[in-house]
Amino acid sequence: MRFRQYKFKFYLNARHGIYKNGVLGEVHPHTWEIVINVVKGRDETVKFHHLEHRVEELLNRYQDKTLNEIAPFDMINPTLENMCEYFKDELTEILNRNGWIFLMMEMSESPSMSYVVSLIDDSYTEEMQTINSLTDRILKEIKQSRDVEKKD
Repeated sequence: MRFRQYKFKFYLNARHGIYKNGVLGEVHPHTWEIVINVVKGRDETVKFHHLEHRVEELLNRYQDKTLNEIAPFDMINPTLENMCEYFKDELTEILNRNGWIFLMMEMSESPSMSYVVSLIDDSYTEEMQTINSLTDRILKEIKQSRDVEKKD
């Protein structure tokens, strides 16, 4: 295959309070786990530390802080879903600038439940067109490989 898929895990330690009916609930801590699934070209040199460093730079803005006091969560209710959507957009930019393609992200504030966003959710975006192209290439390579095996 011409592409390799990777999974990265990151952790964010921070506090937040959720607004319900305009009232801020109790501010409490979490260790959020952020898991991203990405694709990189097989022939490309994979510089894991470079990507990890860029993601850590993003997360460090929020590390050990109260999210409600930091943009954009001073204006957006810092629910798990809103946080995941925000970080997905930010991480997709980082990934694209560094030659990676975003596939899926999971974010959890407890071991028993995660919120998931994926390329499938954005079916009309440029990323979906890219993944469709990748899928077509992969399927074509599989077919060619099988055709070669049949000849042997």
